[in-house]
Amino acid sequence: MPIAVDIDVMLARRKMSVGELADRVGITPANLAVLKNGRAKAVRFATLAALCEVLSCQPGDLLRWEAEDSVAGDVPQAGA
Repeated sequence: MPIAVDIDVMLARRKMSVGELADRVGITPANLAVLKNGRAKAVRFATLAALCEVLSCQPGDLLRWEAEDSVAGDVPQAGA
């Protein structure tokens, strides 16, 4: 999936456990694990806002876009 989730990075920076974050955000540790491991199909804006509030960060600190691996023949060459 081209969206990478960096909740682990922010947890480490804040020295916070998954359980503590789940409690403070108001979601189950299991649902937080699904989100942080990149298995979630969607995230509610309210949940994202709560994560950002608790972790004192911006949505872009938690989510980022990565290009999917392309077939070598599909990658445009410089100057082409």
